Amino acid sequence: MSPLPVAAATPIVDTGPSVGTPAVWAITIAAILALLALDFAITRRPHAVSMREAVRWSVFYVALPLLFGLWILSAHGSEVGLEYYTGYLVEKSLSIDNLFVFMLIISAFAVPAQLQQRVLFVGIIGALVLRAIFIALGAQLLTNFAWMFLVFGLVLVGTGVKILRDTRHGGHAIDVDRMRSVALLRRVYPVTDDFRGGAFSVREAGKRSLTPLALVAIALLATDLVFAIDSVPAVYGITGDPYLVFVTNAFALLGLRALYFVLQGSLSKLVHLGYGMAAILAFIGTKLVLHWAHGVWSGVPEISTILSLVVIVAILATVTVTSLLSRRE
Repeated sequence: MSPLPVAAATPIVDTGPSVGTPAVWAITIAAILALLALDFAITRRPHAVSMREAVRWSVFYVALPLLFGLWILSAHGSEVGLEYYTGYLVEKSLSIDNLFVFMLIISAFAVPAQLQQRVLFVGIIGALVLRAIFIALGAQLLTNFAWMFLVFGLVLVGTGVKILRDTRHGGHAIDVDRMRSVALLRRVYPVTDDFRGGAFSVREAGKRSLTPLALVAIALLATDLVFAIDSVPAVYGITGDPYLVFVTNAFALLGLRALYFVLQGSLSKLVHLGYGMAAILAFIGTKLVLHWAHGVWSGVPEISTILSLVVIVAILATVTVTSLLSRRE
């Protein structure tokens, strides 16, 4: 059997001219900062979030990226638009899994209802910053080292296997007392026994002490790091444009605060969500490995963006239906 012909390795997915011109980057970052400022103003006054408020903001944060995608389609064509919508769907799916872990941590710390959205805001800020860093690093690595596609692909496949194993053994397990970040803080700083409003630290007897709210924030930031390692390679499996990678991550994260309160009771009903996340990550990881192999051996097939979208939608629809049927039974 003759070996496959060797081709020059492509450094990054070719998406044509980048959507992210300097002007578009500036406008996008300004808009995201404005939305974060709005969220900060909302969370500054501690209050329990009603379902009506949560639904209203969730609709806004879903409509915003969908409308933005229409501009992408009209300005840059169907191929780039398809990459954007597929990337957004992947990131939104992963962010929901991220949100489920947030729920477990907040529940484990018994955070009062009126303080939950405040600490969620901190978790979302941390996720945005960490993913921006990983996006910049990922773009540089993929540009200069084509074999990083193989590394990213194997990381995603490995993560998919881990999620599958966790799901089969009862889902995510969170023991806050065993989290290294929390344990380290408790050794360095004294921690109050109860929450002190929205404060992350207080001064008592001349010494600065952390409140349990600060421990929750640190725990959320630790999980942000883990999910950033997974989510950024996942969307790079859909598009190589760093701007699209960033904006899909940003849109997926911005609405998490409101979505948390909408899904707080219903997310636990999606008992098969972990299987879906495992399948999506393994699929995108395989796509990245095939893309790397195609750059080395031209006979190796690649997975198209439209096929990726169909597979991801099919997986999400399947686990939703099977979860609901399982609950009925």
